[in-house]
Amino acid sequence: MSSRNVSLWKSIDWVTIGIYLILVIIGWFTVCGASYDYGDRDFLDFSTRAGKQFVWIVCSFGLAFVLVMLEDSLYDMFSYFIYIGMMILLLVTICIAPDIKGSRSWLPLGPVNLQPAEFAKFATALALAKYMSGYSFSMKKMKDAVAVVCMILLPMVLIICQRETGSALVYSAFFLMLYREGMPGVVLFSAVCAVLYFVVGIRFDEVYIADTPTPIGEFTVLCLILLFSAGMVWIYRRNKTAARHIITGSVAVSIIAYMISEYVSPFNLAWVQLALCLLVIGYLIWLSVSERVTSYLLIGLFALGSVGFFYSSDYVFDNILEAHQQARIKVLLGMEEDLAGAGYNVNQSKIAIGSGGWLGKGFLNGTQTKLKYVPEQDTDFIFCTIGEEQGFVGSSVVLLLFLGLILRLIQMSERQPTTFGRVYGYSVVSIFLFHIFINIGMVLGVTPVIGIPLPFFSYGGSSLWGFTILLFVFLRIDAARVRRF
Repeated sequence: MSSRNVSLWKSIDWVTIGIYLILVIIGWFTVCGASYDYGDRDFLDFSTRAGKQFVWIVCSFGLAFVLVMLEDSLYDMFSYFIYIGMMILLLVTICIAPDIKGSRSWLPLGPVNLQPAEFAKFATALALAKYMSGYSFSMKKMKDAVAVVCMILLPMVLIICQRETGSALVYSAFFLMLYREGMPGVVLFSAVCAVLYFVVGIRFDEVYIADTPTPIGEFTVLCLILLFSAGMVWIYRRNKTAARHIITGSVAVSIIAYMISEYVSPFNLAWVQLALCLLVIGYLIWLSVSERVTSYLLIGLFALGSVGFFYSSDYVFDNILEAHQQARIKVLLGMEEDLAGAGYNVNQSKIAIGSGGWLGKGFLNGTQTKLKYVPEQDTDFIFCTIGEEQGFVGSSVVLLLFLGLILRLIQMSERQPTTFGRVYGYSVVSIFLFHIFINIGMVLGVTPVIGIPLPFFSYGGSSLWGFTILLFVFLRIDAARVRRF
């Protein structure tokens, strides 16, 4: 063995490889349990899902070896070509892929089907790492920020055109990496606010404040916009007087309006809150002009954008989202209880996990999963098989393994001597975090059901290969750090 190979195998992160192997092995046994039929013990029968997954696992090990043996400079050199190639493949997939369960995202290649969206993740991560490692790059430059956002949005749009909304949403995880690389915190805060406005507005849209025709959702969101605007004035401009004026003025006017509505003539108090928001926006513009400070104008634009987003979200919910997506959101938010329809998967998953108790029912002894009560129990809902067969203890071990993997990847990202390695590393962290949090969350009923796999556990070659490529490309880049010091 050459000295180069000896150095490579010494510098590679074996802890991460060990966690990967453990997760993949546990994942295969979980697929065996989820796809098992009574009386069938031949898990290596290639006509079964367990047998097919075994083949994908063996192939993924070979793929991992090849990725590690390649020169790390190749990933930097060909990153744009890989990205462009994957975007073309996503576009071709829209045109030629057959319709499978309402989605056109699978390419038939002989006896197997591949999902290009799973491989586009690492291609996007490489392209972002290449662009952001440029000498003059800065997230504070509008040109660079727009270019990065476009590189993320392009695969999202193409995958949405394939009718794979869940897979497209995964690409929003890249914004966590952008935050690490200098994206202003207000952008991430705005995204959190958007989710909050949508959830509160939709959830309480038909609930009214006592004795008034005021929807609690609309009233609360407009109050939050006023509160957030005052808070940003306080934090970013250190202008406590202006912030105090916004809060005290809004509270005083709201109390007076409520008294009039309660004792004189009932009316929608949200109109008053909307008027207050517009007044505050005008006040912020006046402060910006009088003090010649653009920060006030930006806060005013945040408030205006918040109002516009909130009133457009109702239209999006009613006219853009599909009926089944609306139903899932309503069930998740507790607006409906449809145990036989949209909420069936989650309800059966909860029953399966709860029935496992502390130690579980044992391998192949789960009743909910063996009787096929849980749809997609070996793909999107595979975590319920872990909960039923291995119980709370087994589920905790799996979660701890994922936690160990995430923490190790963060540590590896921080020790990278190049921007390229750090950006790619945090892109991998972001994607893994999104998949783990959303998948397990939807199985437990705390996040929407959007149909994304659990890394190294869900049945499917595209998913396993996609995560393997993501991880081992980073391992190869990390192994080269010793040479760069």
